Amino acid sequence: MAPNTPIQTEIQSPVKFEFKGATFTPLANFDITAKVLGIENYRFDSSAELSPVDFAMGWGKMSDESVLKSIEITQSGRWYRWRTGKLPIPRREIETNSANMHLIPASDDVESDLEEVETGQVVRLVGKLVELVKPNGWHWKSSLTRNDSGAHACEVIFVEKVQVPDLSLK
Repeated sequence: MAPNTPIQTEIQSPVKFEFKGATFTPLANFDITAKVLGIENYRFDSSAELSPVDFAMGWGKMSDESVLKSIEITQSGRWYRWRTGKLPIPRREIETNSANMHLIPASDDVESDLEEVETGQVVRLVGKLVELVKPNGWHWKSSLTRNDSGAHACEVIFVEKVQVPDLSLK
């Protein structure tokens, strides 16, 4: 299990940076240890060059296999969805203890580490929640709360470090 909520800390004086043709604004430092509920790879959507993978992640009771066995998890089109015939925990707890994470690897090594992750593993991701803008005007902005759901509730993480079983924190 992954019992703790993600750790998010404010960035006092964010410094914009360029990465893969987009301008990034760091919004918060982010450190999450959670169970991977699902993995969806992307190759052809407008954000795939920056974010080749999304993880649906759960913490607290949403990392407990006795709860998860009653919940069907799916991902597509940059969305994470869940469905259950009977709620094993309150609906709000499902919504606030799981989220879809758009992952932007900060390096080739981080991307390789993300590729090694499997559904069901507990993984630690360290990086920054970001807002980004491409020259054509396309933009993405991370959610800054775990209490939202639906459109614009995903975290957009510039992943700087990954820790999974058999990998050290890099």
